[in-house]
Amino acid sequence: MASVFSKIIRGEIPSYKVAEDDKYYAFLDIAPLQKGHTLVVPKREEDYLFDLSDEELAGLMVFAKKVAKAIGKTIPCERVGVAVIGLDVPHAHVHLVPLNGGEDLNFSNPKKEFSKEEMQDCARQIAANI
Repeated sequence: MASVFSKIIRGEIPSYKVAEDDKYYAFLDIAPLQKGHTLVVPKREEDYLFDLSDEELAGLMVFAKKVAKAIGKTIPCERVGVAVIGLDVPHAHVHLVPLNGGEDLNFSNPKKEFSKEEMQDCARQIAANI
């Protein structure tokens, strides 16, 4: 059965797309820790990040780097943090989260809420900085 991320990639479920190429897809997390919190996934469905081939893992990280740089240009922050949890969705992914302090990457914090318009605008701005 296809993961929710595969359905997003195929356009079966809407997303706030930030970037895409032939192998990778980046979109805003709908339950973000911070404004600009983005998920980066390989298009090929693989449950565990470290089961990706070396080439796929390296490509994912290079793609994520481009997205992270764009997030940093768009969202005022000290850094863009990277987290790999991988327990909620059985599809390899990395979280890119704007950080101004260590607690900004705490997944037990309450999730932020933004309007559809704010999410669309944020995704557009990040995409424009890639």
